[in-house]
Amino acid sequence: MVRQTIDTIIIGGGLSGLYAAWLLTQKNMPFVILEARGRMGGRILTAEHHGFFPDLGPSWYWPEINPKMMQLIQTLGLKGYRQFEQGKGRFETSNGLVQTVRGYSTEPVSWRLTRGMTGLITTLMEKIPHGSIRLDSPVCEIEKKKNHVLVNVGEPEEMPKAQFRAPRVILALPPRLAAATILFTPDLSHNLTQAMLRMGTWMAGQAKFYALYPEACWRQTGLSGQAFSQRGPLGEIHDGSNRDQVPFGLTGFLNIPAAQRNDEKAITRAILTQLAAIYGPSAAQPTQFYYQDWAKEKYTATQFDQPSNEHPLYQPPAGQTAIWDGMVQMAGSETADQHGGYLEGALASAARAVANA
Repeated sequence: MVRQTIDTIIIGGGLSGLYAAWLLTQKNMPFVILEARGRMGGRILTAEHHGFFPDLGPSWYWPEINPKMMQLIQTLGLKGYRQFEQGKGRFETSNGLVQTVRGYSTEPVSWRLTRGMTGLITTLMEKIPHGSIRLDSPVCEIEKKKNHVLVNVGEPEEMPKAQFRAPRVILALPPRLAAATILFTPDLSHNLTQAMLRMGTWMAGQAKFYALYPEACWRQTGLSGQAFSQRGPLGEIHDGSNRDQVPFGLTGFLNIPAAQRNDEKAITRAILTQLAAIYGPSAAQPTQFYYQDWAKEKYTATQFDQPSNEHPLYQPPAGQTAIWDGMVQMAGSETADQHGGYLEGALASAARAVANA
């Protein structure tokens, strides 16, 4: 078994963990990121199609209320553009009747990154020390010692394949996922464990699609691309185009339970049929189609996660942002004091964890 001692261990390579790593880099503090997946980014997942980057995870940021996001975007030299919302909307009733309705503009104004949200991940990765990331490294146990923490890497019920020792740990995972998959020694308090398990994981119950087209047929008929449905399988749809140039796109979320999303081919056919009913026959013939079911991601979702039509209210579990006398600091969007469940919250929680570590 590989053993290594380091100043700070960051568990989780999503935006929160990677931003914490970038902040530690600026302080010249050594660290290692342990990421369970074979890629970085966590719930930020972006495809690539001829230079366009469709987001299959979070897509938007709001300059008016996201100061940390705006500062990071500017510091990293990234660019964005406003979400397209011009024109009428569409509404589909439970019996399949499609109506044209008044469009609306979101308040505050929604923006997208030019190269997708993955631009945050790839650019941050370029700015931290080479060799500081360990992919395919799921953490199975965190053990408190007198003046340090031991972190074991490997699958549950198997011998650890690596062990890391550090005086401080930043736990940049959703609380529910951490409580359900990591053995804490000694046990966390009952109240804290229950609070972590009750806290839903942002995006975990969701499934998202992205369809790309050579033309925006909906815009040509005066539609914004916004649509809402009581029928399904899609409940919410938006224009997901590459600014005002090819490719144009539609994107959105399913509103059926995760347990009923087992046949991807059937779901894809149902989505295309629904798009044709809402926008016309050409909407059923995308040049490229992407589908991501986050409920099927073992390093995002648990059996308790189901899709929600409302954004949950997030806050530090049981009011705690640290455990074991501060040796383990909690990060991750769900633990933010404000903007929980958003990218802004991921950045804020990481900054707090680094400051307190």
